[in-house]
Amino acid sequence: MSALKVGVLAVQGAFAEHCAIVRKLGAEAAEIRAVSDLEGIDALILPGGESTVQGKLLKELGLFSPLKNMIAQGLPVYGTCAGMILLAAEIENDSRRHFAVMDISVRRNAYGRQLGSTLIRGSFADMEDVPMPFIRAPYIYKTGTGVEILSRRQGFTTAVRQGKMLATAFHPEMTCDLRVHQYFLEMI
Repeated sequence: MSALKVGVLAVQGAFAEHCAIVRKLGAEAAEIRAVSDLEGIDALILPGGESTVQGKLLKELGLFSPLKNMIAQGLPVYGTCAGMILLAAEIENDSRRHFAVMDISVRRNAYGRQLGSTLIRGSFADMEDVPMPFIRAPYIYKTGTGVEILSRRQGFTTAVRQGKMLATAFHPEMTCDLRVHQYFLEMI
């Protein structure tokens, strides 16, 4: 059996860190910058960064429609921070919608500006003491049917799973802890 091939959107944001973790876990990481890069991927990671810029670049590069279709057809996808915003059906403080495939409503920059960024340790799924860097992070204020809550912070939902879609408000790729990415690979 060949190794899993995980595509990592590489147009903006923390894609290199995700690629490094995917490789450490024994899977192939493919940087996605063009439609031709999508061939043969088994899953997709949408990294943190700036969701507005990523959404614009996805459309300019012709990646938006193919990726939306692949996700809708069941391609496993993991969105961190901005990636979570790209997946959300609703964004409370922004009229834009991106993929809108995950039944969650999010608030952008919910914890404030860059100075409000912090590192905490918390629970994720059935794991304890998971390092969670929040960097200009969103939170989820509403979840729909079939959305499993995996983590909370200060009463707000910060990680969810819906079928083969995973989203976190925090950035596990910025730590040495591989467990959240391992969780995603096991979803595939």
